[in-house]
Amino acid sequence: MTPTRIAVIGAGLIGRKHLSILKDDPAFEVAGIADPSPQAAAYARENGFRHFANTEALLGATKPDGAIVAGPNATHRETALACLARKIPIIVEKPIADTIVDALAIVAAATQANVPVLTGHHRRHNPIMIAARDFVAAGGLGKLVAVNATWLCRKPDDYFDMTWRREPGGGPVLINAIHDIDCLRMVCGEIESVQAATANSTRGFAVEDTAACVLTFANGALGTLIVSDSAATPWNWELTSRENPMYPSETENCFTIAGTTGGLAVPTLQHWSYDGGGAWTDALTRRTLNATHADPYPRQLHHFACVIRGEEKPVIDGMEGARTLAATLAIAESAKTGGPVPVATLLQQPSG
Repeated sequence: MTPTRIAVIGAGLIGRKHLSILKDDPAFEVAGIADPSPQAAAYARENGFRHFANTEALLGATKPDGAIVAGPNATHRETALACLARKIPIIVEKPIADTIVDALAIVAAATQANVPVLTGHHRRHNPIMIAARDFVAAGGLGKLVAVNATWLCRKPDDYFDMTWRREPGGGPVLINAIHDIDCLRMVCGEIESVQAATANSTRGFAVEDTAACVLTFANGALGTLIVSDSAATPWNWELTSRENPMYPSETENCFTIAGTTGGLAVPTLQHWSYDGGGAWTDALTRRTLNATHADPYPRQLHHFACVIRGEEKPVIDGMEGARTLAATLAIAESAKTGGPVPVATLLQQPSG
């Protein structure tokens, strides 16, 4: 099969993650990199990639089969629209944009051009999350009642040397909790409203360092999400999922999902239930669901290639990415207003 030629726009941390996979997989060919930084130019030379200072030059010279939009969030709309204007399918890294208006503009352009847009929420391709989703969807927990999600870790002080990480939009809600919001939507269903409070008292920056949220799901379940980048705990996806080898592995969980007939912990996939009925004082039986551990990024890229060839529909398209963004931005909106925020109202903004 002819390799799928992929261009990567933005050669930062996540762009280089994609590039390292594309380079080593014979199913792909790196069409080129667009990134104006000298560091990106040096990286391209070291790896034998074609380098371009801007997106238009890259797309015009290489005519790729697909492109990955991995630049700063504020550039996602402009970059995505440039690709769609040339009928090039794209993965837009999360968040799909930094505003709902920009996200909906990308969705509208994709619809008009009839070109697929995928949102880069890579956990949708993790076998652990897929197993949890399928088990819940098959009724393994009965009717969903409640869910708890935590993302609690302590980022190093030098992480905040970059100014934008100390300013609104650079905190753990939009950078980290958006992944957990997407996981909850994947497994537990649509989030209808969000009630939240945020704090910045630990570090004192303009951006939040901690947030606590109450989520109301369309199916009637309630959920909580607590997130902080200033707390020393193992209760976060990075330390519990064994997804990324750069993080130490802890045998803990960051999601607990409860239904009328059982409970499920993720990512250990431990399932508790009463055998033959029972309640309260009866003993619960614990089992572990089967799932392999696998890096979801190569799986995501192979799915992208199938979408490009018309063999599969996007697992998470642009509109799904916009819904996850809206549920995440509702946290900040609720913290500002002090009241619950219906997620659908954020999605009713014009896409101009």
